[in-house]
Amino acid sequence: MKKTLVSIVMGSDSDLPVMKQAAEMLEQFGIDYETDIVSAHRTPEKLFEFASNAHKRGIKVVVAGAGGAAHLPGMIAAISPLPVIGVPIKSSNSIDGWDSVLSILQMPGGVPVATVALNGAKNAGILAAQIIAASDTALREKIIEYKAKLKEQVINKAKNLHS
Repeated sequence: MKKTLVSIVMGSDSDLPVMKQAAEMLEQFGIDYETDIVSAHRTPEKLFEFASNAHKRGIKVVVAGAGGAAHLPGMIAAISPLPVIGVPIKSSNSIDGWDSVLSILQMPGGVPVATVALNGAKNAGILAAQIIAASDTALREKIIEYKAKLKEQVINKAKNLHS
C-alpha cells in the first residue's frame, strides 16, 4: 500500500472542478493523495485540526485552493510546518479572481505560500511532485521524462505549423 504524500484541500465543493487538475497530475506521477473540503471561514476547527496534524500523518505537501477571500492556504501555512501551494480560484462571488490571487499571494513575512496562477491547479500538482522529487530519485526521473515530453510536443507542433 502506498503512503499518501499530498493533501489537496479546498474551501468548497464548487472548487473541485479546478482542484481535480492537481489530482490528475499527481496520478500521472504515481503520487498518492487525499482530498477534502476544509473551509477557513465555515469550519475553522477542522482547519486547525488539519493544519496541526497533516505532517504527523505523513503528508509532505499541501495544495490548498480557495476563492473569494481565499484564507485557506494562508491559514494552513500559519499553522503547519509543511510547504503549502495556494491555488487562487475564480469563484461566483469573485472580483475576476483578483481577490483570491491577492489573498494568497500577499502573505506576511514568515508565512510563505507558494502561489500558482488563477485556477492553476495543474501547476500546483506538478510543483507538489517536484517538491517530493527533491528527495525521491525515481520520482525525479518521471518529472524529467514529463518535461522531455512537453518539449517534444512543442517541437512537433512547430513542425506541424510549418508543414
